[in-house]
Amino acid sequence: MSSRKLTRSIVIGGVAAIAVAGGSYGIVSAISSGSPAAASSNSSTSSSGFAHAPRSGGSNARSGPAAGGAAGTVSSLSSSGFTLATSAGQKVTVKEASSTTYQKGTSAASVSAITTGEPVLVLGTTDSTTIAATQVTVEPAGNAYTASSAEVIPFQQGTPTTSKSVGQIPADYTEGSGTIVSGTAANKATEAALAAYPGAIVDRVVKLSNGEYEVHYIGVNWPHHVFVNQEFKVIGAG
Repeated sequence: MSSRKLTRSIVIGGVAAIAVAGGSYGIVSAISSGSPAAASSNSSTSSSGFAHAPRSGGSNARSGPAAGGAAGTVSSLSSSGFTLATSAGQKVTVKEASSTTYQKGTSAASVSAITTGEPVLVLGTTDSTTIAATQVTVEPAGNAYTASSAEVIPFQQGTPTTSKSVGQIPADYTEGSGTIVSGTAANKATEAALAAYPGAIVDRVVKLSNGEYEVHYIGVNWPHHVFVNQEFKVIGAG
C-alpha cells in the first residue's frame, strides 16, 4: 500500500457516517407471485450480460456513464485503483482519485484501508464494468453487500436472461420510463439494492413518476431492475 500512497495525495475531509449494517436495508413487502409483480412472459438472450437497454425508449435511456456502484472483495491493487470480484463472479475495475473518500464501517479512513481480500462497497460513476469511485467503504465480514444470494442468478454467456418479478412493482411502470438521478438519492438507492440483491453492478438509478426508484443491474441474469421506495427500502425486483 505504501507505493499507492506515494503516487497520489488522498485528502480525507469530513466524511458523513453511513450505516452499513446488512439489516439497514431489506425487502419490506411480502414476496408473492400474486402481486402486481407477477412473472412476465418476456425473456431475452443477452450476448454480454451488460447490454440490457430499455425496450420502450424513454428518458432513462443511458447515453453515457451514470451514478451507480458495486460491492465485492478486493482482488488486486494498482497505483490508480483496484479490482474487485462480486459475489456473482463479476470483475469490476475501480478507479480512484484525490477526491475519493474512504470509510471503514462508519468511520472515516484513508486509502491504506483498501487491501487485498477486504470486502468493499464502491459508489461512483459506472461505465460498463469500470467505476470512477467517489466513496469506498470497507465492510465487515459477513456483510449483506458481498454475501452470496440464492435469489441472484449470475450471468452465463449464451444463457437466456431470466424473466420473473417478485414483490411490488409500480403498476404503471414501463421499462425505459423515469429520469436518471445522481447524488445522495442514487447512492442510497444503490446501497439498498445491493444489500438486498448482492452480486451485480449498478449502472444507473432512475427516479419514477411516483417518486420511487428503479435501480438498474448489469452483469447478472436476474434481477435487472430493483425497485426502491421513497424511504430507500427495496420493495420488488424484476
